[in-house]
Amino acid sequence: MRCSYFDAGTCRSCTHMGMPYGEQLAGKQLHCQTLLSGHTGLEWLPPVASQESGFRNKAKMVIGGTAQNPTIGILDAEGHGVDLRKCGVCSPGLRACFPVLANFIRRVRLTPYDVPRRTGELKHVIITESPDGEVMLRLVLRSDQVVPRIRKHLPELLEALPQVKVVSVNLHPEHKAVLEGDREILLTGQSTLNMRVNDINLHLRPQSFFQTNTEMAAALYRQGREWVNELAPASVWDLYCGVGGFALHSAAPHRTVTGIETSSEAIVSARISSDEAGLKGMDFQAGDATAFALTSKQSPDLVIVNPPRRGIGKELCGWLESSDVQHVVYSSCNAQSLARDLAALPSFTARRARVLDMFPQTTHYEVMVLLERAA
Repeated sequence: MRCSYFDAGTCRSCTHMGMPYGEQLAGKQLHCQTLLSGHTGLEWLPPVASQESGFRNKAKMVIGGTAQNPTIGILDAEGHGVDLRKCGVCSPGLRACFPVLANFIRRVRLTPYDVPRRTGELKHVIITESPDGEVMLRLVLRSDQVVPRIRKHLPELLEALPQVKVVSVNLHPEHKAVLEGDREILLTGQSTLNMRVNDINLHLRPQSFFQTNTEMAAALYRQGREWVNELAPASVWDLYCGVGGFALHSAAPHRTVTGIETSSEAIVSARISSDEAGLKGMDFQAGDATAFALTSKQSPDLVIVNPPRRGIGKELCGWLESSDVQHVVYSSCNAQSLARDLAALPSFTARRARVLDMFPQTTHYEVMVLLERAA
């Protein structure tokens, strides 16, 4: 795809922009195979391609400029707003919301946060679209000072954007290079966005994590389900389970599935989805994945891990080594930390691997590996 922002040097976030997509995908496959080249006999399944554009279901946009002329996008090196409301990797549904949100900012007189001067209120807009075109909108503010004005004018926004079903304010009072704060104020009666993925209806709450490419997330969960069902374990742990994507896709009669996630918001979402689907044998708990494993009195037949970029780390690798776990499904967004973790798991053999292009136009991708305990 071509991007006028990239060509003009306005935004260089998509480092592979302009490179033919086939070359991007082949490069990611080669990069991953090279990092895992020490695993002889590893079967590589064909990589899963994404749409080249319009694939992002979530946009985290910095608000700059002024209340009368806001920018929705990023900040330049001097901390000034750069407008990217026509960003081509965002879904058409997200792009349709940006002009209306700019009008809302003007109407409510929401002063953008000025990073150099540390003044203003509105820092970010975080917007997520479901596969059915429904939207969750989160406004990240420095304080709750303007919340009454937002509440007053919210009906106008919902009339202009009827697809918006969940609206919240996130309070981020610190001058800090992080996206959001801890406190969330819900402004709508509906508190979750329904994310229909394959045959599972996931429920996304404001502070829950979900993959930014719904099509690739669906492929990821289908691959996980296929491997789990082929192995037919009686017990499964889904560590770093998020809103329960892998765990819910692994549910089956006569199988127990336990999901562990640090975010209590995500655990609430996973339980809602499980109850709604009438699934049996499901258990979701908020907690640290490594601490859960280290303090458990027994181990499951199969473990699914989908960690952040840092990987699962030495402690969890050590526990897996000493456990009775027979198989591991490892989903990684960082093949370098994956390779490091696999080196710390000498008792397991990597049997199959697959690259899924979760992040076209960038160097990033997702890779899944099926591990089996060596005989």
